[in-house]
Amino acid sequence: MDLPIYEIRSLEHSYGDRTVVTIEHLTVQPGSILGLIGPNGSGKSTLLRLLGLIERPTRGKIYFNGRLIEPFSDEARFLITLLPQEPFLMKRSVFNNVSYGLKLRGNGSNITARVNEALVLVGLPSHDFARRPWYALSGGEAQRVALAARLALKPKALLLDEPTASVDAASAQLIKEASLRARQELGTTLIVASHDWQWLYEICDEVLHLFKGRIFGTGRETIIFGPWQKLGTGKWGKILSDKQQLRVPAPPDQEAAAVIDVLSVSEDGATIADENIVLRGIVSRLSLEKKTGQLFATILVGDLPFTVRLRPQQNKEHDMFPGNTISIRYRLDQIKWI
Repeated sequence: MDLPIYEIRSLEHSYGDRTVVTIEHLTVQPGSILGLIGPNGSGKSTLLRLLGLIERPTRGKIYFNGRLIEPFSDEARFLITLLPQEPFLMKRSVFNNVSYGLKLRGNGSNITARVNEALVLVGLPSHDFARRPWYALSGGEAQRVALAARLALKPKALLLDEPTASVDAASAQLIKEASLRARQELGTTLIVASHDWQWLYEICDEVLHLFKGRIFGTGRETIIFGPWQKLGTGKWGKILSDKQQLRVPAPPDQEAAAVIDVLSVSEDGATIADENIVLRGIVSRLSLEKKTGQLFATILVGDLPFTVRLRPQQNKEHDMFPGNTISIRYRLDQIKWI
């Protein structure tokens, strides 16, 4: 088996007295695509900065190609590049922005060819954009120039922090295509943090869910956040936008997050037993997990999305198509708190 391109051991990072990332162990295989999902503040961006050697972890070790690495170490910093959510362009032409990293890293030969190739990858032909100043770019074009500057380096690891969050649809598609081509043509390892979980599940070899700085699961878990309220007769839960009651056991605190495992779906809304809770919702999306070939459905109950793993033939048996109404069932005694 290949040596992991990244290995994390006993990693912890804090800002003051607030711990934002805690990961006991994680490995990333070379040439793979790893997706990171989670709510804002879950630690995704911090983890990417640590892997990108921009920050030094408070505790723990990060290995790259089997060697312990430190921020800005010469042995790794020329092989790793991070595209932040809001990349910075220098006050110069597109060509000079894209070529800057090449010159800084001593890649003096064939700079023009490398820049032209990178611009084509992101859909910005050199003859139209190379001489264009930074201020004459749209938001999506600026993001693509920033990505081109990183692709020109032909990195071993490309870290992407919400690369399509604030760009137009055309730019988002080109950014996605260019990132995948780096993996396909250069063998680049991609680590992508994104709220576009459907895209991640289509392209990633593995997806991890971060919550409060910890790896929680595969991202397919249904996590419902507080605050929680008493519903009467000692019950806890939420009143949803469609007036249904989402019931939970007594939470450890009112702001805790509940992990709800949907046990089944059906067209019958009847409750089987008191510990079984049945809610009606609308199928909003079907998605296929690339690695496993597993089909998932997203069911909107009120405004809350529930993720359901579908068994073979279940899609046909229960009219599991977007827009259809369906029942989901879960058990109170199987809810976990995080």
